[in-house]
Amino acid sequence: MEPVKEDVEEYGWREVKLPSLIPVVPPPELGRETGERRRGRDIIVAVDHGPNSKLAFDWTLIHLCRLADTIHLVNAVSSVSNEVVYESSQALMEKLAIEAYEVAMVRTVARIVEGDAGKAICKEAERILPVAVVMGTRGRSLLQSVLQGSVSEHVFHNCTAAPVIIVPGIGEA
Repeated sequence: MEPVKEDVEEYGWREVKLPSLIPVVPPPELGRETGERRRGRDIIVAVDHGPNSKLAFDWTLIHLCRLADTIHLVNAVSSVSNEVVYESSQALMEKLAIEAYEVAMVRTVARIVEGDAGKAICKEAERILPVAVVMGTRGRSLLQSVLQGSVSEHVFHNCTAAPVIIVPGIGEA
């Protein structure tokens, strides 16, 4: 018996060409270090142009990243064919990639995805299978997020590929 596929949605995306910042990983000093530690881990950070997204990115660099990890920057937009949106997102991701290399010496891969932000982030997590998905909040009140919905809540409840870390904005904790 073959499983029924429910609402398999295709989504558009575009790779972002980032400056070639490839960190050099030294050989392991201890024999007990695992292959995962030497190889590095994949971490998804959902970014947009808001301050809480930048706070989540900074939190990831400080608290989660280690040498040889790869940060996958994911930005969900309404249309990847809109050049103005693409160029502004590309500029943001280039800036974050340079900062990631300077601060934590981690490799960065960027992708701009099209469609509903929550669903697109969950699809990227299924594709990459990261150790974590990190994202910020929009800064809405409890009532606003209940009435209007929240991308971080959607990802938190529907992402089964990895644990979701939601970094609260300044003054929300």
